[in-house]
Amino acid sequence: MAFATRPASCLALRAVLCVVVCLGVLLGGCASGPAQRPGGDSAAMTASTPSPAGRLTPSQAQDVTLYAMTLVGTPYRYGGNTPEGGFDCSGLIGHVYQTHTGVVPPRTTTKLQFWGQSVAQEQVRMGDLVVFLNGGSTATHAGIYVGSQRFVHAPSTGGVVRLDSLTAKHWSSQTWVVRRP
Repeated sequence: MAFATRPASCLALRAVLCVVVCLGVLLGGCASGPAQRPGGDSAAMTASTPSPAGRLTPSQAQDVTLYAMTLVGTPYRYGGNTPEGGFDCSGLIGHVYQTHTGVVPPRTTTKLQFWGQSVAQEQVRMGDLVVFLNGGSTATHAGIYVGSQRFVHAPSTGGVVRLDSLTAKHWSSQTWVVRRP
């Protein structure tokens, strides 16, 4: 029985995530509707047309964070952008933001590196993007910051969407920037 062999810390994390998700669902009825696009048109935007960034409310950032955490365990798939088909890192970000805010991020990490507002690492907050750079200049990976130095991301082929710490050995040795949608 695989469940019984999991470490207590893993079980505790899953229990905390379940409580957070349940609270988000219960409080979701209090959330406001989707943000209006400039000009008052609230029609959905297509994935091929990235939205201007910088319009997320704190409530939307919380919705993004909670929903991203519910996708932990979804299989990685290169080019994937749905829970049913799997995700790559930019597909995960696009799906989460478009589903819960109506904001359409760019589809590649290279474009995500320049999308939104640049924010100092010390000012990172829930719902921000963490974009990892190869050699300090080219984006190679991205995830959604969920608080407490943790982020949700779709890491690589054969993996699953997961919650990782920016202070873990691998990630703390990487150069990363913060982008605020």
